[in-house]
Amino acid sequence: MDTYSMLREFADSWMLLVLFTIFVGVFLWVIRPGSSAIHRDTAAIPFRNDDAPMGPEEDQR
Repeated sequence: MDTYSMLREFADSWMLLVLFTIFVGVFLWVIRPGSSAIHRDTAAIPFRNDDAPMGPEEDQR
C-alpha cells in the first residue's frame, strides 16, 4: 500500500471521526450553562467606550 492510499484511508475513516468529535465538543462548550455572561461581555467589547454619539469633527477621519 502506498503512502497516499494509506493516508487517504485514514482521512476517510478515523480523521473524520476525530474532527466530528472536536466539532461537537466545541459546540457543547459554547452552549454550556453559565457561559452566556461571558459571551454577552465579549459581544459588547466594541461598544464599551461608546458613551456619546460622534460629533461632526470626528466624522472627518
